[in-house]
Amino acid sequence: MDAEPSTTAAGSNSQLPRRIVICGGGVIGACTAYFLASKGSDRVSVTVVERSSIACAASGKAGGFLALDWCDGTPVADLARASFLLHRSLSDLLDGPRAYGYRALSALSLPLSPSGSTESRSLALPSWIDGSAVSQSRTIGTPETTAQVHPQLFTRAVLSSATAEYGAQVVFGEVQNVEVEGTGVRLRDGRILPADVVVIALGPWSSRLQIISDLFHVSGLKAHSIVLRPPEPAVISSHALFLSYQPTPGGKTLDPEVYPRPTGEVYICGPTEEATPPDNPEDIVGEPESIALLHQIAGTVSSHLKASVAETVAEQACFLPSADDKLPVIGEIPGSKNCYVATGHTCWGILNAPATGAALAELILEGRSITVNLDPFSPARFLR
Repeated sequence: MDAEPSTTAAGSNSQLPRRIVICGGGVIGACTAYFLASKGSDRVSVTVVERSSIACAASGKAGGFLALDWCDGTPVADLARASFLLHRSLSDLLDGPRAYGYRALSALSLPLSPSGSTESRSLALPSWIDGSAVSQSRTIGTPETTAQVHPQLFTRAVLSSATAEYGAQVVFGEVQNVEVEGTGVRLRDGRILPADVVVIALGPWSSRLQIISDLFHVSGLKAHSIVLRPPEPAVISSHALFLSYQPTPGGKTLDPEVYPRPTGEVYICGPTEEATPPDNPEDIVGEPESIALLHQIAGTVSSHLKASVAETVAEQACFLPSADDKLPVIGEIPGSKNCYVATGHTCWGILNAPATGAALAELILEGRSITVNLDPFSPARFLR
């Protein structure tokens, strides 16, 4: 891929890309497009290519929970903190509360008692959390440190801003190959998207491209979720619940999560399993046993969420991308100049997308990232 000489903001000579193609219309691709287009709107053209629809996979079916400091003590700590603050800034710029349900909220750790006794029920619990198995709760997040977005609406709002305000484009088609030393991105239907720079942000589908699979593998963890609409949404307070649940005495303890949304819906996720994603994200369906278990958990937490009371809006599954070492992979692919990758964010993709996009845009446009140090996430770590 070719690039033309130009000058960075600092005045030094460098190679500045002209045509940037981002493979993947999920939250990582959308945020990368937004920051590339907004930071370099007068210098680059940005195109996002997506096979199906924007945020059709995990980016549209995730919980959308955001935490400032829950990744502290891990290599992802700085990325998460920077991204949490960027979420606040983006909400101000994009009217987040109205456009995609951005709001601060509290988070509770809540064990469900196998005995179903309410004797130890916490008096501090919101009234809607009235299930017979509910016991003592513990606050693990406050409105200063935890928040949420509706992930599908967030992804689409960010990309809409990139297209409407900064001239980014969206093309629908399946990526067949990335020709690093050739013309750019080749689609399955024969179309070619010329590119000086390519960003691969295809989640668990990233390693289906040889340029990625030759270096590392991205697996998929299948996560199930349901979305319910209670009959009286106004009584459901903004408390994210992190549960400890044992379906049968002596059985495996599960860790389901419950996220009320300002849209009036309640999102519940839980069972996960190792599985291979289908070729088309639209073909992903949930396992009936896992979906039934989520309905059971919902009714155990609250009478407002019982299957006989709440409307079922969605029963679904998605695949969370994970690299071999469980860390995000963000940066230029070794030996492939001007070809970058951003994937492997596991369950923190929605949280870490803004800082990933901003840092990658800086790396591409200016040669180094200022938002966060990307060295721990460099694809070069997989070189043998």
